[in-house]
Amino acid sequence: MRESTAPPLARAALDRDGEARARDDFHAVFDADPGSRVIVVHRGRALLSEQVDGSLPALEFLAPGELSRGGTDALRCYLGRTITTGGDAASDRFPVGTPIEVRVVDEEAAQRIEPEQARWVGLRAAVPLLGDRDAGLFTEALAMANWLETSAFCPRCGSSTTVVQAGWARRCEREGTLLFPRTDPAVIVLVTDDDDRLLLGSNALWEQHRFSLLAGFVEPGESLEAAVVREIGEEAGLVVDRVEYAGSQPWPFPASLMLGFTARVSSGTAPASATPDGVEILELRWFTRAELAAALPEVGLPGGISIARWLLERWYGGPLPEPDVRATR
Repeated sequence: MRESTAPPLARAALDRDGEARARDDFHAVFDADPGSRVIVVHRGRALLSEQVDGSLPALEFLAPGELSRGGTDALRCYLGRTITTGGDAASDRFPVGTPIEVRVVDEEAAQRIEPEQARWVGLRAAVPLLGDRDAGLFTEALAMANWLETSAFCPRCGSSTTVVQAGWARRCEREGTLLFPRTDPAVIVLVTDDDDRLLLGSNALWEQHRFSLLAGFVEPGESLEAAVVREIGEEAGLVVDRVEYAGSQPWPFPASLMLGFTARVSSGTAPASATPDGVEILELRWFTRAELAAALPEVGLPGGISIARWLLERWYGGPLPEPDVRATR
């Protein structure tokens, strides 16, 4: 297991190089720079490098000129400059300070660039295999790809929009208004009682026996701490206090920032009174560490790239066996 100093998708180091986005000639300068590199995304999947002689998985970084076979009409966004290496020989083919772009291509272009489908991999499958730098770049690239593909029209007047600021904004062609990618904050909470038992819930949308921490989106005009108290009250019928921030990570499905907290059941509130709301949460269970370990063959937990798993292992005191379920949150 990677060291748990930060959640899995929050460990990358990148200079986002905001000043460069304002240059009107940015794309021309980027394409002319022999050191520039491009990540290619198609339908939520990124192109990975070909593995040779046991090399570790890594993103494929193409020079802009290599994209000519994929067409020139791809959506594109400047991600920034690298400030660390990839951590392995397969992904250290360029120096620190390399400018990186993502380009979002259609089916025809993806086939021309790389017809082998196995090399196009989604975030959930790729991140456990990638180093911190590449995992972070993929996360940023996918978040921006999602926004670029779904924001072609102005939400105010319905007019077409034009991509500007190196991919970080769209301008309404009718009103001239600048539109920016949004990030929706959501809290995810590790709840314990005075005996340090852990509360897990099973969501109505999940398969049976799959459990995770309770979570929900922050509402307008609401503080993060208030959102924690409200969500646990709504989903579990419990009053909690001693709310403490633990860490955060982006979750680009489609555009969330997961903010991890711990909270304790308030004095005078019986843990046994926990009651699922019956709409989002169908079952709630309390676990000691020993009980959770014993239940793992039957109870599915969130996967290794999730902040939920990171919070769980902080409480547990070490790594838990990997569950055979898809990652969540």
